[in-house]
Amino acid sequence: MIKISRMADYGVLILAELAREPEALRTASGLSDTTGLPEPTVAKILKTLTGAGILRSARGVNGGYLLQKTADQIPVAAIITALDGPICLTACADGVEDSCAVRETCSLKGRWNGVNALIKSALEAMTLAELLESGTEKVQKKA
Repeated sequence: MIKISRMADYGVLILAELAREPEALRTASGLSDTTGLPEPTVAKILKTLTGAGILRSARGVNGGYLLQKTADQIPVAAIITALDGPICLTACADGVEDSCAVRETCSLKGRWNGVNALIKSALEAMTLAELLESGTEKVQKKA
């Protein structure tokens, strides 16, 4: 099963909430209340997404977080990469520093690169806004 981490899933949930009111500054505690996620988890995700340039923060009494760009300018791949690291299906894909016990003798070494590139390309082509759209019509048209 190919699946994103729980942190990336939660990150998309938090960004979806921020996209509902893109002009409003939102706090970690407020986002925790509306998403049902623990506040320390929300705070960690907000900090990571801010560091990745997906969110911007404002300090002070009336501070909070908001999207750095509009939802249609944020690729899903950027969210996943910010929270999970590079998009990679196997330890032997190009550019991965992960070790594999059979890397040198594996007959499939490097053969996952094309599949990995297709999945990464699909996630780069899909935006947060498209992910949040109701229905699957647009997703099916892109495929």
